[in-house]
Amino acid sequence: MLSDELRYQLLRTIERNPELTQRQIAKELGLSLGKVNYCVKALLDKGWIKAGNFKNSSNKRAYAYILTPKGLEEKGSVTLRFLKRKLQEYEDIQYAIEQLQNEVTESQRKELKIL
Repeated sequence: MLSDELRYQLLRTIERNPELTQRQIAKELGLSLGKVNYCVKALLDKGWIKAGNFKNSSNKRAYAYILTPKGLEEKGSVTLRFLKRKLQEYEDIQYAIEQLQNEVTESQRKELKIL
């Protein structure tokens, strides 16, 4: 099962640059080639992308990965879920920062009273 974040990154990368090889996708996303191969196969199996040969490529093993209508729909759904999760993380971090700032402020007040 692919995480929402990985699915988002893959679908976004493929949509932006469909002629990237799996090796290039791996490098761009900081993943192993084997992981990208596994993920691409999963996306193909789900019908979210399709692979076609480059028409102008001398390398007949070169593929272009194209998002299908189902893939575009999934990308929209996963993008929304990913955004909601990141916004929640952002709010959680903001709250943690406020708490730390309050602790530091309170600690500084105590130190000043001692002096």
